[in-house]
Amino acid sequence: MTKMNYHNPVLLKETVDGLNINPDGVYVDVTFGGGGHSREILNRLGEKGRLLAFDQDQDALENTIDDERFVLINENFRYAKRFLKFHGVREVDGVLADFGVSSHQFDVAERGFSTRFEADLDMRMNQQNELSAYHVINDYEEEQLKQVFLQYGELRAAPAMARLIVAHRENENIVTSSQLKQVLKKFLSPRHENKILAQIYQAIRIEVNQEIEALKEFLVQMPEVLKKGGRLSFISYHSLEDRLVKRFIRNGMFEGEPERDVFGNFEVPLKKVGGLIVPDKEEIKNNNRARSAKLRIAEKN
Repeated sequence: MTKMNYHNPVLLKETVDGLNINPDGVYVDVTFGGGGHSREILNRLGEKGRLLAFDQDQDALENTIDDERFVLINENFRYAKRFLKFHGVREVDGVLADFGVSSHQFDVAERGFSTRFEADLDMRMNQQNELSAYHVINDYEEEQLKQVFLQYGELRAAPAMARLIVAHRENENIVTSSQLKQVLKKFLSPRHENKILAQIYQAIRIEVNQEIEALKEFLVQMPEVLKKGGRLSFISYHSLEDRLVKRFIRNGMFEGEPERDVFGNFEVPLKKVGGLIVPDKEEIKNNNRARSAKLRIAEKN
């Protein structure tokens, strides 16, 4: 029984089906959370099968699974290759990744992830990290703040928001979520308040947790970590992540185009399996977190 309140895993069957499980294989769940996906993988593994999971959040350790085939590693998935090697694993049969913030992180007010609660500005997925939402809002230069809001929140008013925050900081620091909302209230029209706040929070959270850098570091390791024919099941929740994943599967790189031979062909480490998978209406009704989920599956060439 899990000790923490973690909600249902998103696209559970589809994601694990995508791994095409070999009962004797070695698998990795790089976003353990409440352990829902991990439990389903273990259900499909035989006695010789093995599952290693990653989660940087201390709270997730409360959900560890008592199974000799299972190891939970308290680290960021950006270090997957290094820690798999440390545990004697060089190649695996499949990797599952369910990105974004867990329901538990949203529901614990003091973590500062949710727009619903009054809380100190925090948003750290790893509570040991020094960089928090407080530091981003109070210490970043105006240009840095603008870039965070533009790139990660896709907010058109990013320059004006950054200017307003910097002007307010000259009198007092912005410590809580309600203070931040008050500073930015001119941008929060009643009709669009929730949407704009969600974009602001997303931008700060991505910066605090270096999510885009971590994602890129993770993806470039996958061709080395996966065996030939090994599978990657990947759930993302916003367009920034999904674009990176889609592009890496297609081109094996994040920018530019791969080199082509004289016939115009090029080699990439992964190939896509099937098309984009999204939750059905029933799952979205039962699990609000699923509404923006996108699952892509790839296989190592």
